[in-house]
Amino acid sequence: MSTRHTGALGEEMAEKYLKRRGYKIIEKNFRASRLAEIDIVAKDKDILVFVEVKLRTGARYGLGREAVDRKKQEHIRYAASYWMAVKEKKEVACRFDVVEITFMGEQAEIELIQNAF
Repeated sequence: MSTRHTGALGEEMAEKYLKRRGYKIIEKNFRASRLAEIDIVAKDKDILVFVEVKLRTGARYGLGREAVDRKKQEHIRYAASYWMAVKEKKEVACRFDVVEITFMGEQAEIELIQNAF
């Protein structure tokens, strides 16, 4: 499975999971620059949520949340600021969540980490 296909699968799974939890999806794959992208922009009640999706097909490379290091967080924050400027959003409550999807064989475990950073 290619990295692009794996990423798309993870984002589709995350979107369905978030919708079941009451999130309203606003936008997907918003790119602010070559390095700064937001996987999912959503609303959770009155809060604007920028969601990073991490899919792993085993534990070999660690947990997905571990890949959202300080540098990745800076890129996501930049993309979120850019998104808010483009959409002319001001004074809006927002947070950053991570959806971690781990495949163990055919089964997938999904965990939502709200306010991840």
